Amino acid sequence: MTLPPNVYDAEAIPETARAEIERLLATGDLFRYTAPENAPVTLLETDFAEMMGTKYALAVSSCSAALFLSLKALDLPRDARVLIPGFTFAAVPSSIVHADCQPVLCEVGANYRIDIEHFKELLPTVQAVIISHMRGHTSDMDAIMALCDEAGIPVVEDAAHSLGTTWHGKNIGTLGRIGCFSFQSYKLVNSGEGGILITDDADLVARAIIMSGAYEHMWKKHKARHGENSNDLVEALERWQNKLPLYNLRLSNMSATIARSQLPEVARRVRDGRRNHDHTAAAISASPWIEVPEKLAPEERAPDSLQFNLVGLSDTQTKAFQDAAAKRGVKVQVFGMSTDNARAFWNWQFIQDLPELPQTRAMLMRACDCRLPARLTLEECDMIADALTGAAADVMGEVTHAAE
Repeated sequence: MTLPPNVYDAEAIPETARAEIERLLATGDLFRYTAPENAPVTLLETDFAEMMGTKYALAVSSCSAALFLSLKALDLPRDARVLIPGFTFAAVPSSIVHADCQPVLCEVGANYRIDIEHFKELLPTVQAVIISHMRGHTSDMDAIMALCDEAGIPVVEDAAHSLGTTWHGKNIGTLGRIGCFSFQSYKLVNSGEGGILITDDADLVARAIIMSGAYEHMWKKHKARHGENSNDLVEALERWQNKLPLYNLRLSNMSATIARSQLPEVARRVRDGRRNHDHTAAAISASPWIEVPEKLAPEERAPDSLQFNLVGLSDTQTKAFQDAAAKRGVKVQVFGMSTDNARAFWNWQFIQDLPELPQTRAMLMRACDCRLPARLTLEECDMIADALTGAAADVMGEVTHAAE
């Protein structure tokens, strides 16, 4: 029997990175501020800002660091309440706690997106919002931005999974005040660890730059994107020098070189990832036991994984489905079926007075996650689809037969 593909290996680092990596190894020039100008981290920032169409970018040690710095750059008061979806990764509420703020959890629907009515209810009680485009699924950003703009509430986009996704043709990560992205190994651009934030606000990015660890006059090595006037940034950096704490969340030149070499690959990875997702989603939707939520109309996704809901299965049957898929060579994660899954909100026990979100909980108990990298061929996607639909038939077929 032909085994399903290995979905966990990342794509090879492009050959274009090799010469710069060799130079860094030969010189030991790994600190972002060693070079007088145009260090690899600076080049990554300017190229990334150019690609996204924003004025400024700041590369840091992780997307979590970018979220934390975003909240600190917004100068929120201690214990400020920050609204987040109940379906996100534990790093998001963790970044809020780290910033001395309080996470406020909002219900999420069966389509993995924010429940707008619950969002409206909670918005008057918070001072900021982080929108997690969790697993690349975009909530109704038209409604969210209109509500937040009217209320004067700043929005930070957690776009860790959404590099290359657009909303009405505009890049996700550019809709709110700040957008945060991840370069962790399973993301579209992989440097092992790392992250980056983008914004058009000179004062916000200046505060984030200094707090990221630009001590003394290191901030002078930061710049706006290619062709942008840097005067606003320089003035803001001069204004904040020595007035903010340093958290030392910098990215290294090695990580920046590896990430930067993949920026030319982004469009191709987005195209292939969307092809693989849509092809596999269509195939598994033929099963009466599997439902893939539709994307919202303004959204063009850049998926690197596949999410679907099990329909009509009990807890026991859902666990049996996981086992059946594993026997067929495909690992499926059901977000709610684990005592330690970092995406199940009830496992975030570092949050005091965790709310009960019945709608989100019900979704997580049947929502499945499967890796589906852009490098797969359609034939390999078919093998994964066959394993998933076959696993559902294994479980539900036996139940149906027994009932007869």
